[in-house]
Amino acid sequence: MINVEETNIINPVCPHCGEEITKVFARLMSTAFGKRYIYFCSLCKKVIGVSQRKGFWMG
Repeated sequence: MINVEETNIINPVCPHCGEEITKVFARLMSTAFGKRYIYFCSLCKKVIGVSQRKGFWMG
């Protein structure tokens, strides 16, 4: 089992530019199956992730 510990004293590091992430940009994407968000580094603008749909009825 992996334990999860929440912390506000350590910032994650961008996997692309290697800088600490203090702000993440998000942009809405409209698709035929609903809305998703793309998240990207505020410094290098490279994509960190995309939101996933939880099911058709959950949008």
